[in-house]
Amino acid sequence: MSKICVLGTGSWGSVVGEMLTQNGHIITMWQRDAEKAKAMAADRKHPFMADLVFSPEIKFTTALGTAVAGAKIIVFAVPSHSIRELAASAVHYIDDKVIIVNLAKGLETDSLLTMSTVISEETESKNVPIVSLYGPSHAEEVVQKIPTTLVAASTNNNAAKEVQHIFSSSILRVYTNDDIMGVEFGGSIKNVIAIAAGISDGIGFGDNSKAALLTRGIAEMTRLGVALGAREKTFSGLSGIGDLIVTCSSRHSRNRYVGEEIGKGRKIYEILANMNMVAEGVKTAQAVYQICLKHGVEMPISKAVYDVLYNDKDPRESVTELMTRDLITE
Repeated sequence: MSKICVLGTGSWGSVVGEMLTQNGHIITMWQRDAEKAKAMAADRKHPFMADLVFSPEIKFTTALGTAVAGAKIIVFAVPSHSIRELAASAVHYIDDKVIIVNLAKGLETDSLLTMSTVISEETESKNVPIVSLYGPSHAEEVVQKIPTTLVAASTNNNAAKEVQHIFSSSILRVYTNDDIMGVEFGGSIKNVIAIAAGISDGIGFGDNSKAALLTRGIAEMTRLGVALGAREKTFSGLSGIGDLIVTCSSRHSRNRYVGEEIGKGRKIYEILANMNMVAEGVKTAQAVYQICLKHGVEMPISKAVYDVLYNDKDPRESVTELMTRDLITE
């Protein structure tokens, strides 16, 4: 039995907290909004997930120090754009014996860094191991106890194995991987490809188009990852092709939904204004575009998504350009 705090009560973080409780661990969940924390503590319900009922043992708090104090594992479960601020605040309360588990998928827009690197920069004084827990894992299915596989990635093998042991159950099977960069790039860039897949769905294209996007999408993800030092093999795993398949295909995918609405003719600003949850691929598309420019990596699908999102390019025009590029070998 371990004391674990989950920082953030979004859909995935909340489901992870509940699963850990059912594994027998002592869970405290931190939510910065006092009214939301109070409501969840009182009625044990999640505001966005009707199927999630919190166990009575879970404690809720708005006090970051209270949440972190004495925790063996600290789970970061906020959107990627909030990770640095949260890590900078949390470092004052953690000791050097904890393991930080990152659930956020994305790249920081300004620095172009992965989430584990951002956390590492802000917690450098404590020199604690960081594990990124990624994989094809829609919260809506995990809460229904549908079998799900994840990968715990870290340069610290002992920390990855500890997380593997604590998080695994008859519902969640966790593998380990020491290529944390590859795991994080795969789990982040797939959200950009999922927007492209959604655009294809929204326009009304079929299975042929979706298969092409997934196949060439994994090629793009791998190309960028390898250029930056990740292992090619990682992109054939859970955070690569596995996460790509589920995010591009599922009705639960927020990124695919954003793309689908764009394909139907809606503008990105109005889509995001009416969403309760974050579609990480929107910000990640901007970061990926900047990385491609910086390192000279060709990623035509990702660039097309960037142009649609940030240059208001017509999606059909982007498809035509993708299809009429210079012919090459596979």
